[in-house]
Amino acid sequence: MALDATATEHTHTRICPLCEACCGLEIRTRTTPEGSSVISIRGNDADPFSHGYLCPKGVALKDLHEDPDRLRQPMRRRADRAGFEPVSWDEAFAEVARRLPPLREQYGADAVALTIGNPASHKIGLFSYFPHLARALGTRNLFSASTLDQMPKQLACGLMYGHWLSVPVPDLPRTDLFICLGANPMVSNGSLWTSPDYRGKAKAMRARGGRIVVIDPRRTETAQAADEHLAIRPGGDVYLLLGLLHTVFDEGLERLGRLEAHVEGLDALRAAVADFPPERGAAHCGIPAETQRRLAREFATTPKAVLYGRFGTCTQRFGSLNSWLIDALNIVTGHFDTSGGLMFPKAAAFAANTLGRPGQGKGVATGRRHSRVGKAPEVMGEFPISCLAEEIETPGDGQVHALITVACNPVLSSPNGARLARALDGLDFMLSLDPYINETSRHADLILPPPSPLEDWHYDMVFAQLSWRNHARWSGPVLPADADAPDAPRAEWQTLLRLAAIASGLPADADLQAVDDAALRAELKRHAGDQAEAVFGMLEGGAGPARWLDLGLRSGPYGDGFGAKPDGLTLAKVKAAPHGIDLGELQPRVPEILRTSSGRIDLAPSALLADLAHADAALRHPTGDELLLIGRRETRSNNSWMHNLPVLAKGRERCTLLVHPDDAARAGLVDGQSARLSNARGSVIAPVTLSPDMRPGVVSLPHGWGHDLSGSQLNVAARHPGVNMNLLLDDEARDPVSGTSVLSGIPVRLSAAEA
Repeated sequence: MALDATATEHTHTRICPLCEACCGLEIRTRTTPEGSSVISIRGNDADPFSHGYLCPKGVALKDLHEDPDRLRQPMRRRADRAGFEPVSWDEAFAEVARRLPPLREQYGADAVALTIGNPASHKIGLFSYFPHLARALGTRNLFSASTLDQMPKQLACGLMYGHWLSVPVPDLPRTDLFICLGANPMVSNGSLWTSPDYRGKAKAMRARGGRIVVIDPRRTETAQAADEHLAIRPGGDVYLLLGLLHTVFDEGLERLGRLEAHVEGLDALRAAVADFPPERGAAHCGIPAETQRRLAREFATTPKAVLYGRFGTCTQRFGSLNSWLIDALNIVTGHFDTSGGLMFPKAAAFAANTLGRPGQGKGVATGRRHSRVGKAPEVMGEFPISCLAEEIETPGDGQVHALITVACNPVLSSPNGARLARALDGLDFMLSLDPYINETSRHADLILPPPSPLEDWHYDMVFAQLSWRNHARWSGPVLPADADAPDAPRAEWQTLLRLAAIASGLPADADLQAVDDAALRAELKRHAGDQAEAVFGMLEGGAGPARWLDLGLRSGPYGDGFGAKPDGLTLAKVKAAPHGIDLGELQPRVPEILRTSSGRIDLAPSALLADLAHADAALRHPTGDELLLIGRRETRSNNSWMHNLPVLAKGRERCTLLVHPDDAARAGLVDGQSARLSNARGSVIAPVTLSPDMRPGVVSLPHGWGHDLSGSQLNVAARHPGVNMNLLLDDEARDPVSGTSVLSGIPVRLSAAEA
């Protein structure tokens, strides 16, 4: 075939927006008179943060861009309710203006609910402009995926350090003992810990003589490459952590070092764990008391050690206690805010713990209001997403009549999705911002799509605050947007700002530049006073999140201070560094990082001390011999939104039920046979994979599957639908402190599926 002489090729550097690892990519494109396309995607060796690492998800950006199921213009539900029809953006916003304001006027601001999902964390336009919409609507009914995943960690950090996003991360490159509880970074490359190429870091650590201990009901990919695996009983993490802390205090192993001057509540913590020796909780956590004591001694006496826990520790009844106790253990053993321990990143922009008065603040508050039906307390400004269905179903003042979903799929990702699906059909109006007609957006009246990630610029607004190393990286669009298509996807910030303008009473065709200017000027007035207009004039970017990013960088800890520090960061300087800017390894930040009212780390938050009484009461009930269900994560999957991409969907079936051979034999099951999992809430059928890596008495299904619901338009995913384990979950079962749903350790029955 003859080469096209008019074709040109280009190489672009890009930050992958598909998971928390945020790897640097090198993307080659070809441009012809017919358009531009991606030739190849590989890791960027020159990226100072990921050093060329690449997982399969990064390669899938090409499939995502080219996916024929991805929406490329707004879709409106047909009058006969039988599917969707394309409409223009003007028609879509006119529909919003016609339907949404009357509902708010008739039923009040709380009649409109807002939900936002994990993908928004990877999109600066979504994450930075969602608050504009929330403020304009003025609703109390805010929900997010945080209460399905990470809220216990953010709550514990808020109570202990004074801000929800002051989350310490393991300093793996400099530690000698890494204890990993309920996490699988070999697959995730970190969660609330942005750490690409965990495998390489772990290998280097062991090569220099370090040890890795993994505590998980399954011998995960991370455990297979570790020095020791302890198969904990699901839901027993709190008793293991209490046993470890008890041992540290009982044997005089605590050593706070320089942190002693910056903590309060040490005596209260010591008293709180006094009634929880390892022997008392051994049966409930499944780890012998002598093993707990040995592990506590090893951790406390290793000069550089770190304990890290994540998804598995959060998604259970005592998730908040677990998150608190993990950090408390690191603190009292001297493994906190020091090289090789848990340390705080220092982001270049948007980190609240780098702004304002260092070392003291207002702290955080929870329970300022409660949900209307279930009386669940607000945490971080939102209610548990598992309360959404009841807020729609239950009549009365404050009932939800309209819903706006932003980059989320709660019908698949939250407990009892079937109930939520029925509730969505009862709404007066539903709007989804989503690239697909999926299991949730299929219920919408309007779907507004985003552009392809390859058509948008990118900066990690969230994950730079959770990174293993400090950095500032910006990447521009790889492919041009279709400027000749008037109904092509708009920038997400423009969509959100347009919706906010409509909610504020402005016409559907209001001048967005004027709206954006007014919002930015108001923010500058609050912080810069008389200098606001001068600062406004210095900002680069023109409009949208680019100007806010320039403001964040210039006023951040490495910024130029608008000329005060000529060598400091600006948006222009970050954009001029194609591979990003390395800002160095993590450094001690206590007390500067603290934003508690006391200016000290609170080792004994009252809400968490109170919940210990419930953990004590649960110990009085025997464990029983029920079979327990846990979830798991797959390398080629991130929640529910990557199953329609061919490069990730190919290969072996991944939505299978992992069963220990002994449990399979008792149920009369063999490898590959279909099994039924059931409990009082329902049942699902999945193929069995025999796995000696499972703890006996525990079975595992991956989360985010179940793509067999009518009305969805995900053709690749529908060919491998899998089953939705959330159908077996109780939407009223939550950690009451954080509102997080209980997704792990669910009692189930296992049997052969009927022919």
